[in-house]
Amino acid sequence: MRNNPSLADYRVALTLRDQQSFRQAAETLGMSPSALSRQLAALEAGLGVRLFDRDTRNVTPTASGLAFAQLAERMLNTAENVMEEFDAHLSASRGRLTIAGLPSVTVGLLPGLLKSFAERHTGIDLRIMDALSESVVEAVEAGRADIGFTAGTVAARLRLAFHPLLDDTFVAVGAPDGPLSEDRSYGMAELAAMPVIAMEIGTSVRELLDGSCQRLGIAMAPRFEVAHLATAGALVAEGLGISILPTLTLPVLPMERLVQRPVQDFGARRRIGLVHQQGRSLSPTGKAFLEHTKQNLPFLRRAGQEATT
Repeated sequence: MRNNPSLADYRVALTLRDQQSFRQAAETLGMSPSALSRQLAALEAGLGVRLFDRDTRNVTPTASGLAFAQLAERMLNTAENVMEEFDAHLSASRGRLTIAGLPSVTVGLLPGLLKSFAERHTGIDLRIMDALSESVVEAVEAGRADIGFTAGTVAARLRLAFHPLLDDTFVAVGAPDGPLSEDRSYGMAELAAMPVIAMEIGTSVRELLDGSCQRLGIAMAPRFEVAHLATAGALVAEGLGISILPTLTLPVLPMERLVQRPVQDFGARRRIGLVHQQGRSLSPTGKAFLEHTKQNLPFLRRAGQEATT
């Protein structure tokens, strides 16, 4: 059975072909002439063919030696290219990164983060998946996404590594001439008595809203339940009810047609964080994006708050 040559064998054959001198080739390779001779003999024995004719002074490649040296050059170039690509991977200058995120994150924060990240890492192929909280967790768990932006729900914390990034305060939104026409703070009991347009069960927003009502002993029966923030915004803008939402969701809504009011006693904030698989190291591109997010998020968050006030 023929042995597979090593990269060192390829270097020996290529150097001998080019220099046709044991002494010079040995110096180039940092070997003694005797060690070089032994490696060449072992290579020829493994291949079952003579690659070089040699005497005390000259080394001449045979026809098989020339063919092998040509292949060796190709193999060494390929190996060099492979290592260059791997170095690029380690430096996060090339590769692919798939990011899953809540709609409020993909609209409210992710564009600014991606713009500045892509400017610094031009060789990375970025892919975005917008999904509800549970779907973000499932996408990261299944490996369809490398990282995800989601709320720090119980499911997210138990099943994935969670890096907290920011806390999102809840506010009430409504039509200017609707139940929130007075410019003041509102209590949860007061809001629950109004026609409420709520996000559907299974979303992080609904989980926190239900939790707030339970802590305060308030019964809330939503007038409408919707899956998408844009739908909630459209219904609220038509005066069909009010909604209680985190401030990060506001860029998704038609705020030019709505008012927002503080909630006195909601009692919780939605903690947004970055998640990845438990027990597995982030890829270099994932690590680079996490660090970029931590460094740039405060500036983007501040700009977003100014835009919605």
